[in-house]
Amino acid sequence: MQYRVIAAAAALVLLAAPAARAENREVVIVNKTGTDIAEFYASNVGTNDWEEDILGVDVLPSGERVTVNIDDGSGACKFDFRAVFADGDEAVKGNVNVCEIETFNFTQ
Repeated sequence: MQYRVIAAAAALVLLAAPAARAENREVVIVNKTGTDIAEFYASNVGTNDWEEDILGVDVLPSGERVTVNIDDGSGACKFDFRAVFADGDEAVKGNVNVCEIETFNFTQ
């Protein structure tokens, strides 16, 4: 009987493991800065590179929101966010857990 309980517990752990790696990394970015965001970057905290501008040619006006997929394929949940504003100023928000949030309010 004890072996069946252990086997059942082990099976549950194995079934739960893929779900933990398949976290949703879509985040709604809300611009609450008062200035348009011209560029937006999200980089895994384990890297030193900002990668590419997620907005591309688009701009995120102040007061508006956009849904972005932060998944970089690494399985990481913690990312640093960087916004470059239309006036040239920049702001960085570090160590954001994109697996635990649905919305991120970007403020200066």
